[in-house]
Amino acid sequence: MEVSTEDFIFKVTVIGDGQVGKTSLIRRYTQASFQKQYIKTIGAQFSTYSDELDGLTCKLSLWDIAGQDDHFFLRPVFYKGTSCAIIVFSLEDNDHGKESFKRVHIWQTEIKKFCGDIPIVLFGNKVDLVDEDALDDEMVLKEVQKRGLLGYYKTSAKTGENVGEAFKNIIRELLTQVKEN
Repeated sequence: MEVSTEDFIFKVTVIGDGQVGKTSLIRRYTQASFQKQYIKTIGAQFSTYSDELDGLTCKLSLWDIAGQDDHFFLRPVFYKGTSCAIIVFSLEDNDHGKESFKRVHIWQTEIKKFCGDIPIVLFGNKVDLVDEDALDDEMVLKEVQKRGLLGYYKTSAKTGENVGEAFKNIIRELLTQVKEN
């Protein structure tokens, strides 16, 4: 059976606190680039990217949602039609990194409220800025299991570490869901 690329269009919403690297992760995946200068997302940014998996081309509609609370009122509109969500937190060993991880449950609650029971993946970003041996992966994996998240990836928007692999696995999961329905 011949499949049209138009048959596989998925909206992926990327959420998390401000300054955890959401925009940079999307840029790394879609453009294979990294911009060191921080630019605050206002409301949401939208981009598309096509990727191939198992001979099928899937178009992703990537929604980068601002993490600052002053944009909270806009989020429900931006979440509409989401197929999968990525919650991003920073792995940095500082107050911002720790707080961004503590707020993962808040982001999950919000996305479930507006999107229902969709796959949610957790990205611990900025792995290039930490000593991986010092990371408490067990704590994060317990949280992933407790919350029923689809998976966890330690990523670096700067180096590209695990970014492509993580997105490929998300596409794989979305295609599996389409085939099962």
